[in-house]
Amino acid sequence: MISGEIFESINLVSVLTRLTIAVILGGILGFERGRKRRPAGLRTYMIVCLASALVMITGEYLTERYQTGDPARLGAQVISGIGFLGAGTIIVTSKQVKGLTTAAGLWAAACLGLAVGAGFYMGSMVAGAFLLLIMSMMQRIDRYLCLNSNHIHFFAEFKTMEALGSFIEQLREMGCQLDDLELNSRGGYTDYVGATFWVKMDMPINHIEAIQKMSRIKGVKYLEELEFM
Repeated sequence: MISGEIFESINLVSVLTRLTIAVILGGILGFERGRKRRPAGLRTYMIVCLASALVMITGEYLTERYQTGDPARLGAQVISGIGFLGAGTIIVTSKQVKGLTTAAGLWAAACLGLAVGAGFYMGSMVAGAFLLLIMSMMQRIDRYLCLNSNHIHFFAEFKTMEALGSFIEQLREMGCQLDDLELNSRGGYTDYVGATFWVKMDMPINHIEAIQKMSRIKGVKYLEELEFM
């Protein structure tokens, strides 16, 4: 029977166990992101989680060997340094922002790796399960709430500036309050006028029906709802 102390100290069995768990947890989260064609997928998450676990084990190893230092010091650098990788997964365009969940997931994967590397098996397992739940099932709930809220964020293209003005008047007649409006320059590539809208309705409404209704307004060339992902 293997003693629990083997998994708590730095030895071959402990290191192999910790790194294996880190790869599995990172792989599960990465598979979920990769399945949805996100910038960071299976391999990225596995590498981040594995490397974070290794850094934490290294810190503990150095402390045990030299009997000095702080085993969490290297781990702290991982938490602050993972930001550059997360920033690389965020895509900002004139219309919307994508990759926020993936960036947060990478940071969480690094934290999971640190927890596993420190030998906190129970915490890492529970947190990993919650993260998978949030990144998969909660997306459906979040999307349902967003599609039935009284706030709509969408992009539209119009044939002329006059059509844009008429569209805004139609929105007010529909009971919509215009919170913000951002004109998007096309740099001469098209004659159409593009604009991003932040609209508030009097009460919660089905966004699909609202978008279809607004798309039929005269002068609208193109219209789509935007999301933060």
